Parts: sequence; structure tokens; C-alpha cells
Amino acid sequence: MEMKLKAMLMAVAAGCAVTSPLAAKEDVTAEIAALKAEVAQLRATAQTARDRGDIQNLFSRYMYLHNAFHDPEIVPLWAKKGTPGIRAQYSNNGVYTSWDSIMAYHAQRPNPKGKLVFHYLASPLIEVAEDGKTAKALFVMAGVESGLTDVEAAKQAPEFMYVKDLLVDGKRVWMHEIMVKYGVDFIRQDGEWKIWHFHCYEVARSPHGVGWIPFAAKSQDNPFADDLMYFGEDGKPVLMPKPDAPVTMRNNPYRTDTGQTLDAPPPVPYRTISETFEY
Repeated sequence: MEMKLKAMLMAVAAGCAVTSPLAAKEDVTAEIAALKAEVAQLRATAQTARDRGDIQNLFSRYMYLHNAFHDPEIVPLWAKKGTPGIRAQYSNNGVYTSWDSIMAYHAQRPNPKGKLVFHYLASPLIEVAEDGKTAKALFVMAGVESGLTDVEAAKQAPEFMYVKDLLVDGKRVWMHEIMVKYGVDFIRQDGEWKIWHFHCYEVARSPHGVGWIPFAAKSQDNPFADDLMYFGEDGKPVLMPKPDAPVTMRNNPYRTDTGQTLDAPPPVPYRTISETFEY
């Protein structure tokens, strides 16, 4: 017995302490807690990645439907009627703050023969809120818009909108290259992401063969570009309806007499929507 006790004391003296059952249990509990925290963090990271993909798909779907004039299919991509704070801004003329005024644009744009709209998205910058309730995104868009306008209808638009001295099938021709930024806030409703705030920042427009600098020199002080909603049947210009409220965040389209500014601020990581800006 004395020899066993002596051996145990020697082991302790050598630094080989005997672990008690209580200490071992505490170690296991701490390890399980650490693993649970790691799993929770991994789940949150995976959910954020999935949310970013869903948001990018949502807005890409919006653009594909917009290009094909499938406007009624765009309506369900928006937050539901009655959602507080819903709004859209297309120019510096004002903001549309009611579901009905926003959806009027998507009721069904005319799709006359010879018209082409082809917008494509790039450079998505997406931030999902830590609380998972909202998300913010900034996209760059480039593309073309073109069509044919009845000669009489063309008189309702400025001459600089059309290709000079060109008729196709007896109609005036407009062919524009366009560059835009979209700032969009999304909201999660019933487990799905929806468009909540929509802000179109036109950067520059360039009629084919003209270029954006000469075009800006002619159009930058003409209100027509801000007022135009689209060219409808027979190319007749259709103007935007009266907005519901004044703008709070102005666009900065290219002008020959000013420099560029950061009119569409990139989203940054945020915890909840009340702690950041809104598009």
C-alpha cells in the first residue's frame, strides 16, 4: 500500500496530474458548446450565401422579364400590396411611394413591332442584413433600347432622340446604348425575397453613331429624358405619371459641365435596416 501511494506521489511530482471525472465532464461540455457555436456560425454563413444567390436570381429574373415585356410576371417579384415603405425612383422628377403607382408601370408596357430592349446586369454588390430581414444590392446595367416611330408621332419627341435622315419602313429610327446603375433594397416576405425599394440611376445614354458626350450636350437641359417612360405603340412617347413625392437621393447622369459623384452609395455590412441608408 505504501509503495502504491509513493508511486502516485511521484507521478504528481512529475507533473502527471490525475484528471478527476468532474474535470473531464467540464472539458466535454465546453467542447460541445464550442462545436455548437461553430455549427451555428457555419449555418448563418451558408444562409447568407444562399440569400445572396436568391437575391441575384430574383433581380436577374426581373431583367429577363423586363426585356421580354412580360410585365405581369414582374408584379409578383415586388413586395406585396400594403408593405410599408415600398417605393420606386426612375429619375430626378420624384418618387413613387404607393404599390398602385409602382405597379402601373408594370401593368403592361406596349411591345410594338420593331422594338428591342436588351438590358444586362453586371458587378452585383449584395449585403444581407445580420437579422436576415432585408438586403441591399447595387448592380451595373448596360444594354440597348431601340425602335421605330411613326413620322407624326416622332414630332412629339426632340429631334436628338432619332437617327438623323434615316427611315425604315417609312418610320423614324431610334437606337440607344444605355448605361445605368440599380440600387435595390429587398425584404423577406413569407420566406422569400421581394423587391422593396427600386432606384434607377441613369449614367449615360448614347444614340448609335452619336456618342454620349454630344448627346448630353444636346439633352442635358431638356426635361424630356426625365419625363419619358417609354415609346409605345407606333413609337409614340409615353411620359411618366406625376410622382407621389420629391426625391431624397438624386441621380447624377453624365453632363458635359459637371463631374461625377457617388450618387448610388455601395451597400456595406449592416445589422438591421434602421441602421443604414435606403435606396
